[in-house]
Amino acid sequence: MILDTTNPNTNPQKITIINGANLNLLGKRETDIYGNQPFEVFFENLRQKYAKVCELEYFQSNIEGEIINKIHQIGFAQHKIILNAGAYTHTSIAIADALRAVPTQAVEVHISNVFKREKFRQISFLSEVCVGTIGGLGYKGYELAILYFLEL
Repeated sequence: MILDTTNPNTNPQKITIINGANLNLLGKRETDIYGNQPFEVFFENLRQKYAKVCELEYFQSNIEGEIINKIHQIGFAQHKIILNAGAYTHTSIAIADALRAVPTQAVEVHISNVFKREKFRQISFLSEVCVGTIGGLGYKGYELAILYFLEL
């Protein structure tokens, strides 16, 4: 199915992108892996592109508990979640439990291809509680997750 972003939806979906640890440095850190565009610039472009068909929100925290609180806050409010937990992907049973505790769906996104990186990055505590995982496609993975939710 091709999504028509020109027709306004009478009941737009609410989609929240949650970025975790160190992702506030996108555009500055390891640009050979993550690129040099700040995420906020990319997000604003996404928000404008999909304004007629969904409400996009962005939240970033380096603090595991704040990510969990955000999941709790929006997970019962019919928001969909796009989650790039950063390094918490490989360590946080608590974030996985938060996703498990709420009825909303989440897609796990990784900018880099974690399977081409260190072995510890190939383990995700979040994948089994998400509807899908997108990785290795740069920022495009976030847009693909949006399209997935909009085409449901």
